[in-house]
Amino acid sequence: MTASATTAPEAPPRDTTSRRIKDPRSDRVLNVVLIIVLALFTLTIIYPFVYIVSASLSDPAAVSSGEMWLWPVGFGFDAYEAVLDYPAITRGFLNSLLYSGSAMLIGTAVTVMGGYALSRSDLVGRNVFTFVFVLTMMFSGGMIPTYLVVQQLGMLNTIWAMILPGAVSVWQLIVTRTFFQTTIPHELLECSRIDGASDMRFFAQIVLPLSKPILAVNLLLYGVATWNAYFNGLIYLTDESLYPLQLVMRNILLENTFDPSKMANADPERIAEMQKLADKLKYALIIIASIPPLIAYPFVQKHFVKGMMIGSLKG
Repeated sequence: MTASATTAPEAPPRDTTSRRIKDPRSDRVLNVVLIIVLALFTLTIIYPFVYIVSASLSDPAAVSSGEMWLWPVGFGFDAYEAVLDYPAITRGFLNSLLYSGSAMLIGTAVTVMGGYALSRSDLVGRNVFTFVFVLTMMFSGGMIPTYLVVQQLGMLNTIWAMILPGAVSVWQLIVTRTFFQTTIPHELLECSRIDGASDMRFFAQIVLPLSKPILAVNLLLYGVATWNAYFNGLIYLTDESLYPLQLVMRNILLENTFDPSKMANADPERIAEMQKLADKLKYALIIIASIPPLIAYPFVQKHFVKGMMIGSLKG
């Protein structure tokens, strides 16, 4: 006996497309306004940078006459060739790299160790130390007492005058402390003590590997702050061979002290040509000084944002 197989009728295909709830008219208008405002704000940031790049690559006559307003006119790299041929700029660039690199390492090391110590609840006098640090944010000794301290320590006209006076930022110290308080649970310390780990081993093998975001924050902030600093060099340095790039740029941009006769290959025709390029050289200097921060930031952006968000929470 054969049984006739009965098949159930196929169900109609389900509509898998989700119905989108329309935003209220007021929200749509607000979104359009916000997009326009953000676009204008972005334009105010991008246009000056594009203008400076174009001006550094354009004919000086086109820049001074206003013919160049966005894209390069009379394209050429002569300004960058002149900048690289000027010994003070090359030396200042290398000095700034040395100062920034040293400040990044020293400042980050001291800030991370100090922030971790202040985050420990078993630190005797923790609140007192925190109060003393915060007090320095509101009241400082002033420029003259700081200069006298640097002088008495024998740091005038040395690389340490550019590194040690600003080696620790109290604001970054507080952010780092808050990061450790909100990220490193106290249970990890207790477990490590049960396993026989010392405080130093716990800090080196557990805390530091979990602290990449705050390390990136400190490295970037100390590096950028030192790279852009010129005031310490203006006060503490008289030897031009120790000038950072920003101080060299200040002399050129504000005091117009670009001397073509100091170039490596200085002949009368070359000097006359460089004098015509004076304004163009300023734009090229700005671009060169902006390159290191622009290169460094993309590599630490992810950790930087995360560390700033976590470290800025109230601890």
